Amino acid sequence: MELPGLGESCQATSCKQLDFLPMKCDACGKIFCRDHIHYSTHECPESYKKDNQVPVCPLCNSPIAVKKGELPDVIVGRHIDNDCQSDLAKKRRKIYTNRCSFKGCKHKELIPVNCDKCHQNFCLKHRHELDHQCKGFEDTGRGVSRAAAAAVNRASTSNLPKPSSSNKPKSNQGKPQNTMLAYIGKDLARDRRERESQPTGNNTNNSVQGGMTEDEALAHAIQMSMQESQPPAPQKPLTREEEEDLLLAQAIAASQQEAQAAQRRQQALTSAA
Repeated sequence: MELPGLGESCQATSCKQLDFLPMKCDACGKIFCRDHIHYSTHECPESYKKDNQVPVCPLCNSPIAVKKGELPDVIVGRHIDNDCQSDLAKKRRKIYTNRCSFKGCKHKELIPVNCDKCHQNFCLKHRHELDHQCKGFEDTGRGVSRAAAAAVNRASTSNLPKPSSSNKPKSNQGKPQNTMLAYIGKDLARDRRERESQPTGNNTNNSVQGGMTEDEALAHAIQMSMQESQPPAPQKPLTREEEEDLLLAQAIAASQQEAQAAQRRQQALTSAA
């Protein structure tokens, strides 16, 4: 004899049994009997919400925390790229060393992708000038050839005289310069003022025939040697980019000669003292 007022019927389509001790599914909220309370027995459509499995890294076997709504595959891939301590992951990170220079981008590429205008490395997403908002070589608004960029980098790292910490205050150290040409011009002007302010007796060793100093004669000889070594100029006039590269190379050569002359004068004064 059944008592319809006591208990509830199982909501499984194949059961409908009246159970005096019914149980409620915590996922879908329906009432089931003892035999159909499990997710698999009543094919619960909301059971995925209760699936809280933690993914494990396949390389280092470390559990990875995944927040609600995140894809486990994406989180595991990010862990392998950044935090995984396995040998394979470390070797892969050493290969991908070409980091994008665009602000805010941390992507790395297997091979370098350099911009032809500013000569900086970018990822495939920011390789075009419009994508990385190209401002030209050293923010000058114009591009130079690879040879000119390499010459400027070499001059800025090795040949240009560095300011002495004992002669200049700390407030002037590390002051950024606008462009390389401005730095070269300031250096040439400073050396010229120092040469003019020296007494006549100190310049007797630097005098040569024709009224030119030793530095001017050396720069003139280098310029004549460059002109003789160059092949005959073609009938076609130089382009604007070639003219800029030629002027930049001449300025760098003159700066190198001025720097060497300043070092020789400093050594002579030190030995005389």
